Amino acid sequence: MNELSMAMAYSIKFSLRSPSDTRRFVSSPCFSQNPNPQSLLLNLLPSHSSSSFPKKILYSSARRRSFATVKSRMATGEKPISEDRMLVFVPPHPLIKHWVSVLRNEQTPCPIFRNAMAELGRILVYEASRDWLPTVVGEIQTPMDVASVEFIDPREPVAVVPILRAGLALAEHAPSILPATKTYHLGISRDEETLQPTVYLNKLPEKFPEGSRVFVVDPMLATGGTVVAALNLIKERGPENNQIKVISAVAAPPALQKLSEKFPGLHVYTGIIDPTVNDKGFIIPGLGDAGDRSFGT
Repeated sequence: MNELSMAMAYSIKFSLRSPSDTRRFVSSPCFSQNPNPQSLLLNLLPSHSSSSFPKKILYSSARRRSFATVKSRMATGEKPISEDRMLVFVPPHPLIKHWVSVLRNEQTPCPIFRNAMAELGRILVYEASRDWLPTVVGEIQTPMDVASVEFIDPREPVAVVPILRAGLALAEHAPSILPATKTYHLGISRDEETLQPTVYLNKLPEKFPEGSRVFVVDPMLATGGTVVAALNLIKERGPENNQIKVISAVAAPPALQKLSEKFPGLHVYTGIIDPTVNDKGFIIPGLGDAGDRSFGT
């Protein structure tokens, strides 16, 4: 069963859009320029929706603010009009498929598994930060002439919140991709019988700075209990749904359904969407326990 037919078989109703239909993807060298890419941008519709056809996403122009001799602008450039829906992005990069395949293999040894998780996280964070980071523009002197330049604005707060343990591996390269970030660790364990989450470590700030952009890194979105608990803690500290992006290696419909219901406007970036979760809360076919396989314990 291919990705499209699998997605349509889910109990959740998805509206499917090819990334080539949105300018945010077409302009990227990291995406295939094939006019019919195989991966999907999935727009979770409310469960009562009867439409099976994709909706056209419209965009508005970027906002700009002036600061002395430089200009700072939101790199959102093009903003979806339907902010009341959660969006799930499955970027169509062949390296994403490669690293997911390495992670799935039960014969992959721990060091290679952890490296594959880190590399997958690098690509997903890159894609999730597209058109989302604020920049400053100005001029600098090169060895040859004056050039117009654009940098990430270090005055605008960007936070990474890995969910321990497995989130550490997926978020390993995030600081090297995102300039001027802060990392806040959040430890959440899941009871093997009840599948209910318990917070055992909370290094979140009492209040996130106004305007913060927060990347929540949780490799496995299975039942959704862990990521929902994390998002509730983060939202208590200021950020709105549209200021948060979730990064995962593998996602499943139960978690996506919960996120769609509880956090409209949230964006999720994942390597792949699997069809189901078993009675022990593991994604099927999935890749096993991401924490155990990352750290060998």
